[in-house]
Amino acid sequence: MNREVVVLRSFSTALAAGVVLLASVAFKNNGNHHFEEIDVQRINIVEPDGTVKMIITNVDKFPNGDAQINDRPTNADRKKRSGMLFFNEDGIEAGGFIYDGALTEKGHSAGLSLTFDQYDGDQVMQLLTTDSRQGDRRRVSSSLVFMDRPEKESQQKTMEIMAELQELRKTDPAAARAKMQEYQEQDLIGGAPRVMLGKSGSQNNGLFLFDDQGMPRAMFYVDQANQAKLDFFDEKGEVLYSFPPAPEKN
Repeated sequence: MNREVVVLRSFSTALAAGVVLLASVAFKNNGNHHFEEIDVQRINIVEPDGTVKMIITNVDKFPNGDAQINDRPTNADRKKRSGMLFFNEDGIEAGGFIYDGALTEKGHSAGLSLTFDQYDGDQVMQLLTTDSRQGDRRRVSSSLVFMDRPEKESQQKTMEIMAELQELRKTDPAAARAKMQEYQEQDLIGGAPRVMLGKSGSQNNGLFLFDDQGMPRAMFYVDQANQAKLDFFDEKGEVLYSFPPAPEKN
């Protein structure tokens, strides 16, 4: 009996060593592996030191909630979507590509977004498309947008501030608004669109310029009636001048 046990142990040890050897040879680091087709739910692109540089993922594996990437928390409240996330050399999220689309009870809702972030901040450039239908009415907006971000912004601090404001709104909305204004004055949160090129939500196609508060200041566009227009606005969004001038009312 003892001899049989020894033989079995020797056989199992040799078998395990053979499997390890075959795996090592099949997946050695200095070779490229070719596949005609592969099904996968998520791919993490990493550097030799383990730093994640890109994530390609389906909806279910999209990181949010308590998930951490490069020992940093992710946006806890961000909706799960299929797409890609980019990370810089310091392991900080630097942008991403996401998309979705589905039928709704009264039509459909779809969107696509490609963004690039300020270092340790939020997006400063976004390619955005939204497509929604409610009954017989369909609205499509596509644009390239450039934004200003706060100078002292950081992703971790922004998440902490947003969580603080969310809790404060439950008990004292006025205090939450005052606190948000305080953080904006400290240049910790905020930001504003400055340039937009494309089709706006009002279905005008053109170039739209904004001030540092995100207020429209100039627009050169073609409206839904195929009329070319040039509009200028004051700091309150009121029209200062339009070309061609609007016809005078009798």
